[in-house]
Amino acid sequence: MSRTPVVFIHGLWIHSSAWAPWVELFEARGYAPSAPGWPGDADTVAETRAAADALDDVGIERICHHYADYIETLDAKPIVIGHSFGGLIAQELLANDLVVAAVAIDPAPIKGVKTVPFAQLRSGFPVLGNPANKKRTVSLTAKQFRYSFGNTLTEEESDALWGAWTIPGPGRPLFEDATANFSRNSPAKVDTHRAVRGPLLLTSGSEDHTVPKSVTLEVLEMYQDSPDSVTEYHEFDGRGHSLTIDAGWRDVADVALDWLATQRVGVPATEGA
Repeated sequence: MSRTPVVFIHGLWIHSSAWAPWVELFEARGYAPSAPGWPGDADTVAETRAAADALDDVGIERICHHYADYIETLDAKPIVIGHSFGGLIAQELLANDLVVAAVAIDPAPIKGVKTVPFAQLRSGFPVLGNPANKKRTVSLTAKQFRYSFGNTLTEEESDALWGAWTIPGPGRPLFEDATANFSRNSPAKVDTHRAVRGPLLLTSGSEDHTVPKSVTLEVLEMYQDSPDSVTEYHEFDGRGHSLTIDAGWRDVADVALDWLATQRVGVPATEGA
């Protein structure tokens, strides 16, 4: 029995190689996982940092097309698991029937979300505070990362994650997301009503500053008038935006694995052997 592909999609400021423990775990569970980077990402953290201008002006639409093209090269429709902006991209791919199921972890808000908590504004300020950042990349300082990602961690662990995994991020997706409700054809728009799609799991860390749980709960509500498709929610108590890469990542991965098992989509090869 062939293995079901699983595509991991990272968010802003984190390199795709940070998914390595997830890839190893999902492979051991019978899936065929991969973690391709965004368009403009280099193969390593160091190489991406050294060529940050390759990410200049990369926006949501381009990222979506990049992953849609990648999915076309796979042997079967994949499961997609995305974090932050990767969670928004995962929802777009699911709504367009390009994947069989999606897990959106602390996903960036889609068009229609009206909740804008102060913590979210503060997290986005390093980019949104300067309009010129729309067409260039921006790096987070260790202090900014601690507020946006590592607020539930020790300073030591947060700084270690910042040093190991952060890369410059294009400003364009944040500007597109921030103005989504004022743009008729926003690239952050997701069909939460009519799309016939596979199951979706939305998750949130209760202490997330970058995408507070109130934002994800509003997204969940937007899906409620789509009764023919499964949409579920899981909250990780006491966790922040770093939950996919910090010491507690395995708890998050296990929730995703258990949920996929209950949905019976993309049954791992080991289960069907």
